[in-house]
Amino acid sequence: MGLASCLCGSAPCLLCGCCPSSRNSTVTRLVFSFFLLLGTLVSVIMILPGMEAQLQKIPGFCQGASTIPGMENQFNCDVIVGYKSVYRMCFAMTCFFFLFSAIMVRVQSSKDPRAAIQNGFWFFKFLILVGITVGAFFIPDGTFHTVWFYFGVVGSFIFIVIQLILLIDFAHSWNKIWVGNAEEGNSKCWFAGLLSFTFLHYALAFTSGVLFYIYYTQPNDCTEHKVFISLNLIFSVIISIVSILPKVQEAQPQSGLLQASLISLYTMYVTWSAMTNNPNRKCNPSLLSLVSNVSSSEPTPTSAPGQVQWWDAQSIVGLVIFLFCTLYASIRSSSNTQVNKLMQTEEGGGYGGEGKVGEDGVRRAVDNEEEGVTYSYSFFHFHLCLASLYIMMTLTNWYQPDTTTQAMQSSMPAVWVKISSSWLGLGLYLWTLLAPLMFPDRDFS
Repeated sequence: MGLASCLCGSAPCLLCGCCPSSRNSTVTRLVFSFFLLLGTLVSVIMILPGMEAQLQKIPGFCQGASTIPGMENQFNCDVIVGYKSVYRMCFAMTCFFFLFSAIMVRVQSSKDPRAAIQNGFWFFKFLILVGITVGAFFIPDGTFHTVWFYFGVVGSFIFIVIQLILLIDFAHSWNKIWVGNAEEGNSKCWFAGLLSFTFLHYALAFTSGVLFYIYYTQPNDCTEHKVFISLNLIFSVIISIVSILPKVQEAQPQSGLLQASLISLYTMYVTWSAMTNNPNRKCNPSLLSLVSNVSSSEPTPTSAPGQVQWWDAQSIVGLVIFLFCTLYASIRSSSNTQVNKLMQTEEGGGYGGEGKVGEDGVRRAVDNEEEGVTYSYSFFHFHLCLASLYIMMTLTNWYQPDTTTQAMQSSMPAVWVKISSSWLGLGLYLWTLLAPLMFPDRDFS
């Protein structure tokens, strides 16, 4: 009875057993993030090499495979696995989170009837997600994958910028906590830690820049790569200098090189990720050609469908960063006013307190949103909606479906989307530094 109340009622209690002081807002975000991670795990399994071959071995399952007398093979395994399955799984998650984003527009407090839907009824929400997923696998091929690719490109562009904002907020909170600890005592230890991580970030960023020049450029070719690497290295130097200017330090004492170094490192990662999508193999000696036993000087084969490398280094790093940002977005409680405005969240996060035990003996999270929500329900779901599109593009390595050959190909639009998102992110960070100087009458604390 207690479990049914937890799954079907309006008071979340799923995590209260291990987090007795958990708050309503945090538990809800974690459960929705778990839905996203579960869909991601299913997508990863579906795209694993050899999965279709394993399904073909099941008698009576795949169309065209061995049959069982009296039974007709029902499933098109070409759709169940591979990039088509990832597109459909992520389409379902995108629709699911977009639906809740639309439903939760302008919810002001937990007293709103829609807040009960947001914070409870998990079993029914899971059934809705499963239902949408099943329906997505019956979508005819046609132009679905091509059209959804461009949706993924646009959504991923926005999500990369949001990731950068979250990293800025994380670095800001990190710097504030460690500087505060240094001022309270044992300052040498804490300042040494800050200096060490700052140096490490810059060392990795500028070392990667050098390696990019060596492996991703040619003396008489790859002009775009030379421009990308040079500009992003220059921009990284600029934001680092601006972050420690006396006027900026006076307006924002918490700004510093730790934040700038982390942003510089992330920018170089996005640069690397963009260059690995260049269809020119001379400029892209990626693991795609190494694992496929193809020389980087030879063209990538497109005549053999599916002969692509889904798992390369930049995709794995992208997944790790995605997991970190998703978890951080679910539990963050920031005092950075500018980031809170961008992410539609409130400072702090409300009083935590102790989880309450109901009449049925089930411990439930504290409702810390009776006076007002601590984050925008609608924007949080929109963020997960964009995350679903980003996962789709990352797992398929940003390859563009070719409807004529049924193959996947690298494309220049993916390159420009990633590079432009890195420039926009750098611009946003520069704005957070300069805005207090440009508008001294406004409160940017």
